[in-house]
Amino acid sequence: MSRQTNRRTFLKAIGATGASVGLTGFAGCVGDNGLPVGETLTIGAIQPTSGGLEYYGQISLMGFYSGLAYKYDDVEPADLLTAGSVEIDPEEGPTYEILLSDSEFDTSTGLTEAEEFVVDDEVDILLGTSNSAAARQIITEVVEPTDTPFIIGPAADADITNDAANCHEMAFRTSENTAMDARAGAVFAAEEAGVDTVAIFAADYEFGHSVAASYQAVLEDAGIDVLEPRYVEQGYAEFDGLFEAALDDGAEGVVGGFTFVTLPAFLTTAIDFEIQVFGGFAELVTTTAIGDAVVGRLGDDFTSEDARDAGLGPFTTRYHWNQYDNDINDAFIDLHTEAYGLVPDLFSAGTFVGATALVEAIEAAETTDPGEIAEAMRGMTVRDTPKGENAYTFQEFNNQAASDMTVAYPISTTDEWAQYWGAPVMPGEPVETIPAEDAMTPADEVSCSLN
Repeated sequence: MSRQTNRRTFLKAIGATGASVGLTGFAGCVGDNGLPVGETLTIGAIQPTSGGLEYYGQISLMGFYSGLAYKYDDVEPADLLTAGSVEIDPEEGPTYEILLSDSEFDTSTGLTEAEEFVVDDEVDILLGTSNSAAARQIITEVVEPTDTPFIIGPAADADITNDAANCHEMAFRTSENTAMDARAGAVFAAEEAGVDTVAIFAADYEFGHSVAASYQAVLEDAGIDVLEPRYVEQGYAEFDGLFEAALDDGAEGVVGGFTFVTLPAFLTTAIDFEIQVFGGFAELVTTTAIGDAVVGRLGDDFTSEDARDAGLGPFTTRYHWNQYDNDINDAFIDLHTEAYGLVPDLFSAGTFVGATALVEAIEAAETTDPGEIAEAMRGMTVRDTPKGENAYTFQEFNNQAASDMTVAYPISTTDEWAQYWGAPVMPGEPVETIPAEDAMTPADEVSCSLN
């Protein structure tokens, strides 16, 4: 896709000569709430909606749709969870036309879809992805040459927003990242457990390397010895040898950097060894896969104290439905369970806030012009979030939203939530909430500088 010939460059050239057409057509009017009425904002969403990681895409979309529904009382969360399109048409706001492509969690497919959305479908905003490598390529290959705003999530590689090679003034991430996982949970967990040496096992691709680098840096800064990280292919299942070697090398704790493809084998092996297990709480599909093994070890009604005594946790959670007690989160849970029969999950708050930030930026800009929306989002504190009012703020130096994180032990799923959370294990009450300022990588430790 050439910088000289892409659709947006052409349209910008027309605009420079005084033509009245714009990316969103003729301007509509502005309602009493500051939101433009009679305009259409087209969003190109890129998520895996089939294959082994389809749940990642689906739960991310559910969060985004719920965020739009929260902002507009007269619409319900959309049910578009496979490739296709849907219009969300609130009375007091613009029409949102959402085009959804199935990336199949493939990097090249995600990039191709982004290119086609911008050039062929003339979308105003890009949304996604679950694949960190795809997100990075979309920024450099599509966002950079076209100045298309990109709301990233749930892709969690910290370097998407921390590394100057990837970050961009038009790329925004409300979803939490791996560095936040590490800073929020690693030191707290390690210090509480009193371990001196930690092993790190991770998947051998961008996400796993990001997890390993984030935890290693934070643990070493805290004076904890970290063994050389061990990387394995996705789907690896023979962890016994790695655990035995780590114990022989003096490891007292272990961190796993894996997604659903590998995490169940890692955790079910870990509970058979005398070692403290750290890391992050997983989403429903992974938790279901490991739940029987955990219950088999700890019993049907195990408590957070049982988990602590067994060396399981505490674990960081970017978000789970029971970690925050406020009216917005209560409404989010109600919207989500009524629409999808599931509680909001690990990625849900990040994409919910992607939607509410978008609406609030449109309100502030009083237009659906993509460039003005992006300008309004820079440095924005997002008012409506599941972690409470004003709980996410875009850092001006990298467009990563800062937010609190929690740390909790696993417990048996309670009867209250069993209908909406099908795993036998769920996060317990938070044992600590890590303030946003402590969970975020400081500006002087990242190479991205958008100020």
